[in-house]
Amino acid sequence: MSQKIFYLTTEITPFANTGTLGDYSAKVPLLLQEKGHDIRTAIPKYGYISERKYILREVIRLRSIPFEFEGEEVTISAKSAFIPKTRVQVYFLEDVDRFKPLSNLVYKSKNGRIISDIDERFAYFNKASLAILPHLFWSPELVMCNGWQSAFVPPIFKQIYQGEAFYEKIKTFMIIHSVDEYADFSRSSYDKAGIVIPESIKGDTVNAYEVAAHFADKIVVYNYPGVDNMGKLEALPGIKDHIDKISQFEWNDVESPDYSAIASHLDEELRNLAD
Repeated sequence: MSQKIFYLTTEITPFANTGTLGDYSAKVPLLLQEKGHDIRTAIPKYGYISERKYILREVIRLRSIPFEFEGEEVTISAKSAFIPKTRVQVYFLEDVDRFKPLSNLVYKSKNGRIISDIDERFAYFNKASLAILPHLFWSPELVMCNGWQSAFVPPIFKQIYQGEAFYEKIKTFMIIHSVDEYADFSRSSYDKAGIVIPESIKGDTVNAYEVAAHFADKIVVYNYPGVDNMGKLEALPGIKDHIDKISQFEWNDVESPDYSAIASHLDEELRNLAD
């Protein structure tokens, strides 16, 4: 059964690429599209992305869309393009304060340190991505969330948006690419997004996947040669109660991944979730 999928990521080659996620997010959506799924993607509009080179177009209905962040009404706008040489549509979400200043390192400053408020910036991106959905004139059945960068989506969706008629039948599908310090979020970033963290999760810093596991409908974890991400997740107390939502996929090679096999596994999981 084919599905309408809204695919959220922070990297898509050639627009933004710091590692494997960029190539993954260019190739896997195309392969899912070829399997019959109706897929659209969203990414922040970083300042270094050339609008002329990639033919980014204004979308009148996606100008100044309101939503709430940090307890105030803010707005987001988006432009549209396609992944080059494909018909996979990309929406570029614009914010002059949070996205435009980021360099092609995306998550790090030029001195190599992780940007201190990167969790807050992507909390904003996640909430903005859900806010634009009714304005696309297209209604997805599933939001596919990639990595810690999209880990705010399941709780934001369940706690804020799912009660609205447009969103009530949408499911969230979390893909975990890595388990490391990037997934350690400040509790304040959840407060700014309007999320209530489950009481069982303690501390000023929380693991994004522990929070997301309470709310996501499905989670896929990638393991790599020599990297047991599933083992790292199982060590987190908040994961154990939601282990039934999780499946694993073993990458055969990080340098030359079998994207066809990866897409086939996702396709199977999507169809199982739709049943």
